[in-house]
Amino acid sequence: MTAPLIRIRDLTKSFGITPVLRGVSFDVNKGEAIGIIGPSGSGKSTILRCINALVPFDSGSIHVGEVDVGAPNLDRIALRRRVGMVFQQYNLFPHRTALQNVMMAPVQVLKQNKAEVEVRARALMRKVRLEGKEGAFPGELSGGQQQRVAIARSLCMQPEVMLFDEVTAALDPETVKEVLVTIRELAEEGMTCLIVTHEMAFARDVADHVYFTDSGIIVEHGDPKTLFSAPTHERTKAFLERVL
Repeated sequence: MTAPLIRIRDLTKSFGITPVLRGVSFDVNKGEAIGIIGPSGSGKSTILRCINALVPFDSGSIHVGEVDVGAPNLDRIALRRRVGMVFQQYNLFPHRTALQNVMMAPVQVLKQNKAEVEVRARALMRKVRLEGKEGAFPGELSGGQQQRVAIARSLCMQPEVMLFDEVTAALDPETVKEVLVTIRELAEEGMTCLIVTHEMAFARDVADHVYFTDSGIIVEHGDPKTLFSAPTHERTKAFLERVL
């Protein structure tokens, strides 16, 4: 068997005196789509931020391939080239066009050839169904369109893993579907994805494996169809009864 692409062991994290993660462990294999669900404040987003070294963890370990995320000499740029992340807020540069936003990191951070990056960026704009919007500024785009630009921007770094942190939470209900379709296509194409979401139907349909977190621990996990239809833990049952 091949080694997992992501290995998390006994991960703990506190903010001040408040424990947020209390011994989280799981693996993610290459090409898997993982759904992480749970109530607000259960540690879901913190897991993703620890994987991408956006917040330091207190103890335990995270490996992405051979990269030790907790190493004191971690090359964060190299890690974030391998692990892309899309947030609830789009964080686009308002004074740059959509295409310029997509191209910025490979050109300015990775020092890649601008012409080659532009070809890749235009292809990604087509991939997220925004052909014709390359010259638009963020303020001229809908929330769903801005979020798809953010996805294209992350993909332009050519990552091995994509982390999606509640990417539809700030969107109008009518624009949620277009973003979820984009993520679904990435998962179906074999991109390794970790998806923190409140969209239960989406998690059930897209994820290969779902983790339910509460109070900083993984309460239950399994095949999505089984977990959603026949959860074994009372806490999982209570949560799903409220949200389904």
